[in-house]
Amino acid sequence: MTVQQYIAAHRERFMNEWASLIRIPSVSCQEEHKADMTRCAERWRELLFEAGCQKAEVLPSSGNPFVFGEYKSPITNHQSHIPTVLVYAHYDVMPVEPLDLWKSDPWEPEIRDGRLYARGADDDKGQAMIQAKAFEYMVREGLMHCNVKFIFEGEEEIGSPSLEAFLEDHIEMLKADIILVSDTSMIGKETPSLTTGLRGLAYWQIEVDGPNRDLHSGHFGGAVKNPINALCEMLAKVVDQDGRITIPHFYDDVLPIPQAEREMITQIPFSQAAYNKAIDVDDVFGETGYSTLERNSCRPSFDVCGIWGGYTGEGSKTVLPSKAFAKVSCRLVANQDHEKISKAFVEYIQALAPRGVRVKVTPMHGGQGYVCPIDIPAYKAAEKGFEVAFGKRPLAARRGGSIPIIAAFEQILGCKTILMGFGLEQNAIHSPNESMDLEVWEKGIIAVTEFYKAYAG
Repeated sequence: MTVQQYIAAHRERFMNEWASLIRIPSVSCQEEHKADMTRCAERWRELLFEAGCQKAEVLPSSGNPFVFGEYKSPITNHQSHIPTVLVYAHYDVMPVEPLDLWKSDPWEPEIRDGRLYARGADDDKGQAMIQAKAFEYMVREGLMHCNVKFIFEGEEEIGSPSLEAFLEDHIEMLKADIILVSDTSMIGKETPSLTTGLRGLAYWQIEVDGPNRDLHSGHFGGAVKNPINALCEMLAKVVDQDGRITIPHFYDDVLPIPQAEREMITQIPFSQAAYNKAIDVDDVFGETGYSTLERNSCRPSFDVCGIWGGYTGEGSKTVLPSKAFAKVSCRLVANQDHEKISKAFVEYIQALAPRGVRVKVTPMHGGQGYVCPIDIPAYKAAEKGFEVAFGKRPLAARRGGSIPIIAAFEQILGCKTILMGFGLEQNAIHSPNESMDLEVWEKGIIAVTEFYKAYAG
């Protein structure tokens, strides 16, 4: 039976099982749903066992439980090594509020216009079901020639606070040759793509102290250093006129974008004029020598995320403020260490501080970037899967956002991750009326089955 025939024969059951997950309100950030987290983990344990795992269990952690499933292939083909794939997903979801913006009950899936609407329809219950059903088909049809492990967590939407410790405690259990993740998106329904890179992050708060109280700007203006002026002067020096970040040694570990990848980026459908119009700017700015799509995904950046101080209420109040604050961040690229960059930034800002003020820089959080080589066997297998399912070769596309857990997988488990995601921008993850395109969902199952065929033979 082909995978297309299998999907058609089992479509109603697939939908019912998907719905059984969605109906569990597994919102990890709300204490009222604590019991629902365990219920959802237990439901995934049942589904993985029914799909073909020989072992499926719910494991405790310092936070919400993990779900672990394992399948050991009986087929050796006289190979000395059978590859092992570790599938990662998360079963927690974002809150549904504001409820009045939903067109249907977020906890009761509804199909409209070829889409399934519900919280978790895409992120990540829908995409995790793609993995589970592709696995089920391969096992039941006797086609699975590799070992497969599953690890599903319930804290991704709150930053995965228990994940790294869990990985450290279960390294042998989770040992694999490659990690497969469906929790990202494609460029478009007609432009399939594989995410090959994610930027890292470093984030700080800056506090600038001046006089011991707010001063009368007439009596003291021009004679005392204004903390807001000082803060703005310092921040203005962090990026030069060519869009380069001036922190000493900032670019020491930045790797160049491979030419093959730069050429692939040019194939991504993109209109600079439409981009500018969508965000209502008359021009863009960034590092000289790179396109907009390269700047927002493959190159590092620095941004002031918030700045405040002094009087900001109604009317006017002529004061020279005693304090000024800013929250700032860097998006980092693969090979840049966020802790190293964080330390360098703190030293740099303190060195820029002018006389007359005191500067305190507090690192807040960070994470490593990630890049996946596009010439390794697992990537080639994923590429083949997309090509069969969508009828065209997927583009390799780095993303500008950060998923620190992907770098943690590489650091702790020592293997690369293939980001085989099937989301679309219009799926509105984290927002009211989240949905999943059902045609893409079924093609996702086909793509993953073809991955296994190409990867393990």
